[in-house]
Amino acid sequence: MTDTLPMPIPAPLTPAQRSSILNLIRRAARAEILPRFRALSRAEIDTKSGPQDLVTEADRAAERMIARGLVQMFPNALIVGEEDVAANPEVVDQIAHAEMAFTIDPVDGTWNYAHGLTTFGVILSMTRYGQPVFGLLYDPVMDDAIVADREGPAQMLRPRLPAKTLTTSTGGSAETLSGYVPLYNAPKKRRPALADTFTRFARVMNLRCACHEFRMVAQGHADFILSTFLTPWDHAAGALIVARAGGHVSMLDGSEYRADRRKGYLLCAANAETWARVRDVFGFLLDDE
Repeated sequence: MTDTLPMPIPAPLTPAQRSSILNLIRRAARAEILPRFRALSRAEIDTKSGPQDLVTEADRAAERMIARGLVQMFPNALIVGEEDVAANPEVVDQIAHAEMAFTIDPVDGTWNYAHGLTTFGVILSMTRYGQPVFGLLYDPVMDDAIVADREGPAQMLRPRLPAKTLTTSTGGSAETLSGYVPLYNAPKKRRPALADTFTRFARVMNLRCACHEFRMVAQGHADFILSTFLTPWDHAAGALIVARAGGHVSMLDGSEYRADRRKGYLLCAANAETWARVRDVFGFLLDDE
């Protein structure tokens, strides 16, 4: 019997392709997201899984525009948009086997966006056979993006300014750390025990926006982020970017994070030593896995 060799991961995107993707995201923000910000009618805001899980016409229109543009650039790619998955959940199962897939969160932080808060963004990742190889975290309000691929550094891209290479914080002991934990995305039975751990850190926050939480960790402004409900459009880009900024990224049980992972807890931290200290605090969650 012949051993099965691992599939080779093709080269990442070219600089021209990266620029084209960023320009597409910018155009979608200018055409579909920003004009509707603080101008949505009640009819343009809907719910999905519950009253806190919102979707707006901006989400749907921006995703359609981004998806169309990606198909034009990469005709054979699998496109996995958050809003499309709501109607076609089986698409997510194809990520692990797709030579090239793109995940799109057209308005991450929709609750903030719908309530007039500026803490929202656009998240895009490219994966190869489930492995994130390119990530983009875009802030439409400031028109800047943090990007990385699997071979280069994480960089902040700002109009008319040179690219800025990002580095995670130096970390430290648990009582000196600040980080993000979306408590209400955790299993309900775990929330009391999880909330009890917050006093062991300097500060635990929740921006209701994975895009900006990952941006903060990648820039060294926060030390960790624990993701308690995995979706590829929320986490694949940020996990790659934090890793390329020098952070340590792994599932809480120590296994590799992949975009096709749907169960378990993802922990991203400033470095391996800090990751281990945070993991020790949250280790009781491993009983769920």
